[in-house]
Amino acid sequence: MWKQLYSQTGRMVWFILRRDRLRIPIWLLALSFLTIITASAFTDLYKSAQERQAIAETMRNPAMTAMVGPGYGLDDYTAGPMMAHQMLLFTAIVVAIMSILLVARHTRADEEEGRIELIRSLPVGKLSNASATVLVLFCINVLLALFIGFGLYSLQIESMDLEGSLLYGSALGATGIFFTAVTLLFAQLSENARGTIGLSFTVLMAAYLLRAIGDVSNEILSWFSPLGWILGTEVYVNNLWWPIILTVGASFVLVCVALYLNTIRDLDSGFLPAKPGRKHASRFLQSPFGLAFRLQRTGIISWAIGMYVLGASYGSVFGDLESFFSNNEMLTNLLTPENGLTLTEQFLSMLMSVISMICTIPALMFILKLKAEEKKSRIEHLLSRAVSRSKVIGSYLFLSMAFGLVMLFLALVGLWSAAASVMEEPISFNIMFEAAMVYLPAMWLMIGMAVLLIGLFPQFTGFIWLYLGYSFLVVYLGRLLQFPDWMGNLSPFGQIPQLPVEEMNVLKVTLLTCIAIVLMIIGFIGYRKRDITG
Repeated sequence: MWKQLYSQTGRMVWFILRRDRLRIPIWLLALSFLTIITASAFTDLYKSAQERQAIAETMRNPAMTAMVGPGYGLDDYTAGPMMAHQMLLFTAIVVAIMSILLVARHTRADEEEGRIELIRSLPVGKLSNASATVLVLFCINVLLALFIGFGLYSLQIESMDLEGSLLYGSALGATGIFFTAVTLLFAQLSENARGTIGLSFTVLMAAYLLRAIGDVSNEILSWFSPLGWILGTEVYVNNLWWPIILTVGASFVLVCVALYLNTIRDLDSGFLPAKPGRKHASRFLQSPFGLAFRLQRTGIISWAIGMYVLGASYGSVFGDLESFFSNNEMLTNLLTPENGLTLTEQFLSMLMSVISMICTIPALMFILKLKAEEKKSRIEHLLSRAVSRSKVIGSYLFLSMAFGLVMLFLALVGLWSAAASVMEEPISFNIMFEAAMVYLPAMWLMIGMAVLLIGLFPQFTGFIWLYLGYSFLVVYLGRLLQFPDWMGNLSPFGQIPQLPVEEMNVLKVTLLTCIAIVLMIIGFIGYRKRDITG
């Protein structure tokens, strides 16, 4: 019986590797290169012990703890602990995203598009595809752990020994393995790829928020988050391996549950069936915008809740942040107030840049949904009616821009309301509002680029995610790693004035808005003229 269930698993492994012969090397090389080049940069940035301890003091504040995790080795902040503290969490999140996307692609997405049914018509075991996907992803994450571990050790940095470097790589690999198992489980529970990815990202976001709250207020909460387990390794300081064993062990349990569920469910079905719709569509649903909204309603609601909670989680540490700045004499001398602003208000500008880039993710997902519908040959049915292409792409564009604004506003409200409840002298809503909304032109430009790609180069729409990742790297990490200014200027988020620290630059903001409009117009024209492909 077991032999029949796993029949031809080896060939399925080869088939997956053949299909992803470009994706897998790109992910592995990009993550390894980014990690190694960042580690080498730390040694050149802070050459003296005094400089390293100065940056260690800035990393002790509650907001940075919520953002990157608790700092281990802050009393002796050498390159190793610095690398683990500032980079491990965010790199682990990227590894989790890689695993989620690849697993969903080879399980529920293939099932939704009929490929699994075609494969099952051959003498292939019922669990062959799922088990092959698990084997491939586990191997990818093991390779990633080895590449990064030996790559960091090869730099021969004094505070990065072999054990710590291998543990750093293993922490990333274990994260990928865990979210491979999580996504495989949701591939059995959900009825479609969108639900699988959405639920997996929900777990990832919940793990990040739970860890952030726990790291600041209650350490026990952090141990309910898989990301908290990873940070519990205390890489380059105490080098604890048992959190890796815990993470991998939990992953195997989830994989076993997922494979069992796969054996007892019917093809194209899920254990969380979709709610049946109405017999007759409403007038709102009969419009292109209504249809676009209905297709993404669940995602919109989920992201809206997530953005509010994200803002509130950061706002909740502002009270501790205020007292931290006032009680830290070294940091007060290091960061002198500018233009009558408190140190907390100065920190707000950096926080808003991060929140705005996170809010850009759902905005891009809403517009790129049009490309996904086209790929599944559903747009053809819509255009066969008395519906123009301009109305179709315009509906998705309006949805993206409108709810991108809503996401940013909800994150702002969450941040302000939580901060106001914990601060003795709260930051005014107007200051926070201006600091957040000034990033809208950057978000619009990213949406405009997505429209341009959909209209002219639909096969390259994935480029927009690389550009957003680059923006996060140079805008957020660029401040820590002191990248040259020209790298930040290549991102629209790097062009935005950092209110309230800097003065409003109307010319730059207007120019970004105009560029966004031009990109959207070109994208509209291209979409009207090009062939619609399935």
